[in-house]
Amino acid sequence: MNKHQSAAQALVTAALLLAVGLILPFFTGQIPQIGNMLCPMHLPVLLCGLLCGWKYGLAVGLILPPLRYVLFSAPPLYPTGLAMAFELGAYGLLAGWLYGRSRWQCVAALYRSLLAAMLGGRLVWAAARVLLSGVSGQPFTWQMFVSGAFLTAIPGIVLQLVFIPAVMVALDRTGLVRFRRGGEAGRLTAA
Repeated sequence: MNKHQSAAQALVTAALLLAVGLILPFFTGQIPQIGNMLCPMHLPVLLCGLLCGWKYGLAVGLILPPLRYVLFSAPPLYPTGLAMAFELGAYGLLAGWLYGRSRWQCVAALYRSLLAAMLGGRLVWAAARVLLSGVSGQPFTWQMFVSGAFLTAIPGIVLQLVFIPAVMVALDRTGLVRFRRGGEAGRLTAA
């Protein structure tokens, strides 16, 4: 496969994952507490970073919340949607960049990349919320950060740590995206 084909394949995959990110929140129903717990938009963004590279993961993460607001009026754009855009952009960027730079792309490297991206994205979300709170005058406390980033999101974190590696292993077994050892190529694009 030449470079143009792999770039086209990555673009199509990123667009597909963007569409999945627009649709997945409908499965949590119209109950915001369930959506906050399962974090449905996080899954396609993390997968995009892992499959397509950090540039695509960053773009899909930044675009997804504002686009979903324009199309479906949810999540509210300010401050939730803006903070989520930075958070999801960080997820896609960190997952793709860390996994792409791993010497061995395997399940262990996948978990390391996922955990670092999930922590980094939550820190970016907190920074964005603090900045947006300063603009609006609404407080954003340490307790709000811990609750929103970790306690409420435990089911979503578990889902991400189970579902994403399962998808990556399935893609490896089918030969669509291979884990790689050392210098072998195995991603959709060279990012």
